Amino acid sequence: MITRRTPARGMATATAVVTLLAGCQFSAPGPGTSTPPGFVLPTITHTVDGGSSPDRTRHVTSDAVPDGMVPAPRGSGYQRYFNQSLTWGQCADENAAQAGMECAAFLAPLDWADPDGQWAITIAMSRFPHTTGEGRILFVNPGGPGGSAQDYAQRFPREGLEAFDIVGLDPRGSGESTPVVCGDGPQTDAFLLSDATPDDEAERSVFQDAQAGFNRLCREHSGALLDHISSVQAVHDHDLARRLMGREKFSFHGVSYGTYLGSLMAELYPGRLEAAVLDSAVMLDPEDETIQAEGFDLALWAFADWCSQQDNCSLGSSPGQVVDAIVGYVDSLDASPVPAGEGRMLTQSLAVSGILVFLYFNSEAYPQLANVLLAAVNGHPDFLLQAADLMNDRDADGSYDTLMYAFPAIRCADEADEGITAAWQEWEKNQTRAPVFGRLSGVDLVCPLWTAVPDPVPDFSAKEAPPLLVVQNTGDSATPFHNAEVMAAKLETATLVVRESAGHGAFGDGSSCIDQIVVDYLVNGDVPAEGTRCTDG
Repeated sequence: MITRRTPARGMATATAVVTLLAGCQFSAPGPGTSTPPGFVLPTITHTVDGGSSPDRTRHVTSDAVPDGMVPAPRGSGYQRYFNQSLTWGQCADENAAQAGMECAAFLAPLDWADPDGQWAITIAMSRFPHTTGEGRILFVNPGGPGGSAQDYAQRFPREGLEAFDIVGLDPRGSGESTPVVCGDGPQTDAFLLSDATPDDEAERSVFQDAQAGFNRLCREHSGALLDHISSVQAVHDHDLARRLMGREKFSFHGVSYGTYLGSLMAELYPGRLEAAVLDSAVMLDPEDETIQAEGFDLALWAFADWCSQQDNCSLGSSPGQVVDAIVGYVDSLDASPVPAGEGRMLTQSLAVSGILVFLYFNSEAYPQLANVLLAAVNGHPDFLLQAADLMNDRDADGSYDTLMYAFPAIRCADEADEGITAAWQEWEKNQTRAPVFGRLSGVDLVCPLWTAVPDPVPDFSAKEAPPLLVVQNTGDSATPFHNAEVMAAKLETATLVVRESAGHGAFGDGSSCIDQIVVDYLVNGDVPAEGTRCTDG
């Protein structure tokens, strides 16, 4: 899917970059319904060869117990989890409480394949209760992987969806659910200062050691959670939430990585899924050579074209000059990082992160990106470093939100790889496919050096799923448009709706055409004609 330098967050507005965590409560297990006769946990049956992950460190143990990882409830099997009773209460987060959200939490098996296992984890969620109808469930997810769904639910557009409980469930490892932990703030700072674009063998060795060290920290502080953090496990958590909420079916709206979750729901729980909006598709075909950096290169050139036509954007008088100026400045930081306030340094890698955060959005972000770049090249890099902190979810106190750590853990549980040597070769290929960010995003050694093996890679078809809706911007930076074409082709019941716009995330981003299509689909099941395009907004 994506590299550690460029998480596909799926955030629809600039304010979404900052994670606002909602508080939650959970009750002790109580009386519940009986396990349905013949209950069998859905599993992936058709797989593809996603790689053998030859260099991952296997059979690594740690006794770490992250927050919210607790002894399993009384009883045996799945029934002890089905017997829980949800208690919705006021959210501890002031913003969520003032907005009228309710919060709850429940326990899920650490390993869904072993319901009699010793450990359970805590899953936190919040909702906007329905105001009409009986309260259909609409789970929403902002992407990442590892973005806080509770935060996303706070700002999710609700007009026309009043019959739904809008539910943000923090996937395992993220938000207020049992989190992945990979060391402290200073250790993470040190890792992010590492040079991901090494120029010689010595630098390659240093970076490889830095990545391996960060991965070891994740294992040391997260323990067995890393072995059970996959999206398949998270999909089972969502269905358990559906069961505890007393509903036969649920709907889903996922952005970016959230489209992967939604695709898995369509594959594993087609009979439980009422509808799914897959907004800004990730790549479902592991053999496809489209890379994320191609989308960011496209977005950068679109910005450069705009900048070259502005009187106050003095980076260049042509798109090529603008791109050369940006790349030249970023490359200058490779050998000579610059001080950027509070004793910190702006490195090449951090500068890339700071630029990318703006490219997630549409042209409305261009003036701000121009101001930040002009300040940096004129000797004031502090704003670009602040943008990098937003991208990396670094808080003002030097700590990091859970997305920084959940992102690699979930990603590497979902993706197989071909090993370290192949990763270096892939970086060389990427520089041809995407000359700017194919190189500047750096070599991707996260998963080849991970300490847990991946789950099987599914061969998607969703042939038994209800009608699915894929929506995509033509100029998406983080998930290139081709991804949506592949997703709509792989998922047999999917229809693709195209929005002619830049930016990452189509729904709720200024297109009344897309917004009405999504609402009509979720509420009434209306599926637009194949080939529908939205040109407004």
